Amino acid sequence: MKLAVIVSMVVLNSCHLGYSIIKTKVSDGRNPVTTAMPLKSSESNSTTIANLPKSIRNRELLAQSWEIYRKRFIQGDGRVIDYEAGDRSTSEGQAYAMLRAVLINDPATFALTLNWGENNLQRQVDGKRTDNLWAWKWGRNADGNWGTIDNNFASDSDIDAITALILASRRWNRPEYLNLAKAKLQDLWNLSTMVGHEGKLYLLPGPTGAFVPNASTIYLNPSYLAPYAFRLFAQVDPQHDWLSLVNTSYEVLEKSAPVSAVGLPSDWIAQDTKTGKYQPLPQTSQLQTVYGFDAYRIWWRLSLDAAWFNSPQARRYLQTNSRYLQQQWRERSRLPARIDLQGKGLVDYESTAQYAMLYAAWEVVEPRLAKELLEKKILLQYKQGVWDDKSAYYTQNLAWLGLLSPSVIPQQLLKAK
Repeated sequence: MKLAVIVSMVVLNSCHLGYSIIKTKVSDGRNPVTTAMPLKSSESNSTTIANLPKSIRNRELLAQSWEIYRKRFIQGDGRVIDYEAGDRSTSEGQAYAMLRAVLINDPATFALTLNWGENNLQRQVDGKRTDNLWAWKWGRNADGNWGTIDNNFASDSDIDAITALILASRRWNRPEYLNLAKAKLQDLWNLSTMVGHEGKLYLLPGPTGAFVPNASTIYLNPSYLAPYAFRLFAQVDPQHDWLSLVNTSYEVLEKSAPVSAVGLPSDWIAQDTKTGKYQPLPQTSQLQTVYGFDAYRIWWRLSLDAAWFNSPQARRYLQTNSRYLQQQWRERSRLPARIDLQGKGLVDYESTAQYAMLYAAWEVVEPRLAKELLEKKILLQYKQGVWDDKSAYYTQNLAWLGLLSPSVIPQQLLKAK
């Protein structure tokens, strides 16, 4: 498998597990619905608000945003549409919808989006399912037909989907969701972890053939690292050492940050498995070692580890490695959307997604700055139920997830029974 097979991933028969899959109508390859319609199960906005605790900040906005997103981006059969990328669907989009649904306590939308993924994103070879992970991209192929157009998986999407399944099984007492989560965990462990420096285990962004360019190098995406998720995985899958991935996640985050002169995380980083040294990817690679749209998610993921599991490592990283952005914000009240390794802005435009992910981080370590981001940037970009633009799928998800307080999940759902 060549690296080029996966590069497009970042420019950006069901198994019998006791899990009841709703058989939705699969596209005939010619006439898929590409305009989202209101879900038949859609609740009223008032009901959605009632699902959020009264203590949650921006409660009405978050409820409204979820309702608008469901109507705008999710088809009646549960397919999530990315209008900015040829109306395609991705494992990421399905997983975000599942995660958002369980966070806001919307079991109907959860089931619809999960079922569409299970029915349409199966990874297959010669018509037979190979594992329980999801093909990352579904859309119109070169012949004009609709279906899976890249059979590789993206581990961050499967991590988010499994996390959502575990929380859903506990929140709604659905053991079949836990059974499916466990099945996916086996394949995630087997297909997306690899031994690196000093025999330690690391999470790969996808198949080994795509992210292991030679015998002594692995390519990693720091924004895929989700310590809070690995802690949950350890609770339900004690057969595998998921807590070792917590340790190597923080190692990657902390030891790769000095590659940036200003200590920022990068979208992509390379590890020399013999020396343990972290370095930029080759300039010839289409994957770039810069602070950009992937790296934003690190702030949110670690904010969850700090809030849900009181991780001192998360708090330390959020404070230490966002200092450059804190300084830039205090001096200019704006942040460029992409920053190179020397701390220079690569673009003139800003990113609502970045501000929302930083909001989640600064709520933990710099609440005053978080308040400024909210009032000066994030809320000003919210109009008629959407952030920025009505087609901005990625921004809708990151803005919503960044603003939603982690306390929306009761502590008892974060503990094994």
